Amino acid sequence: MERTRLDLDLLATFAEVHRSGSMSAAAHRLGISQPTVSERIQQLERQLGRALFTRSRTGAVPTPDADALAARVLGPVEALRSVWSDPPSSGATGTVRIGGASDVVAARLIPALAPLAADGLSLRFTVGLAQDLLERLVADDLDVVVSSIRPESSRIEGRGLIDEEFVLVGAPSVAASVDAELLARDPRAALRHLPLVVYDEQRSIVRRYWRSQFDERPDNRVSVVLPDLRGLLAAVVAGAGVTALPRYLAEPALAAGSVVLVHEAEVGPINTLWLAVPAGRVPDEPTLRVMRRLRDQAAGWDAF
Repeated sequence: MERTRLDLDLLATFAEVHRSGSMSAAAHRLGISQPTVSERIQQLERQLGRALFTRSRTGAVPTPDADALAARVLGPVEALRSVWSDPPSSGATGTVRIGGASDVVAARLIPALAPLAADGLSLRFTVGLAQDLLERLVADDLDVVVSSIRPESSRIEGRGLIDEEFVLVGAPSVAASVDAELLARDPRAALRHLPLVVYDEQRSIVRRYWRSQFDERPDNRVSVVLPDLRGLLAAVVAGAGVTALPRYLAEPALAAGSVVLVHEAEVGPINTLWLAVPAGRVPDEPTLRVMRRLRDQAAGWDAF
């Protein structure tokens, strides 16, 4: 393990599973999905080259290797986690520079953080693409970023905030053009004629949906490119094509009937929103208040 750089999220997840003896209990405590817990444990096992738990009907039983790892890392992990979870003094005031996608800022961050602004904090939001925002975090232009991509730089410390399930939606008139029999037999062929409404030229979100469900990249025509998920939803409602959206964002339109599910995924693709801060530097009290508030609020967000 000495030669392996282990992610704090992996070790924190390991610590919760080891403590509780259950993947589901660890997921509940961490505020993430059980599949994410399982994936993190598997990733840690791959990095270490040995099994850490045996699965049974009663939970996750630690192996001797897991017990040995726990003895070495639980104390340091708890000390590091205090940066993310210890409640700062409630009276901390100041300015916090926060980055995020425009739709995440509007739908998630502002409602969650508005009480802190009313209590004396000054919040300065910057919206943009995740990679650009992470670069600005490293450049000390931002204090904290909510990122749709996992921070890979050693200069950034990131923790999973919430998992979001994506669904493929279109207006009822667009969905009606899909051959139901062909969709059941060969969904890739059935959907190939549909124009795509996408977040960027790389078709990043839709591409991920296609690859997770159909094992290929979409070759459909692109009708609209717009880096705002709310705008993509508006374009889909207007009949411009189909797109993949977080379920929480699509749900009101689905309930109203202005969009429908174009494809029923047995297991929808999951994307994690990450809470990122500069590595190697303890955030100041105002930033800690923002981080604590986001983690508390995210536990109650209806992601699925």
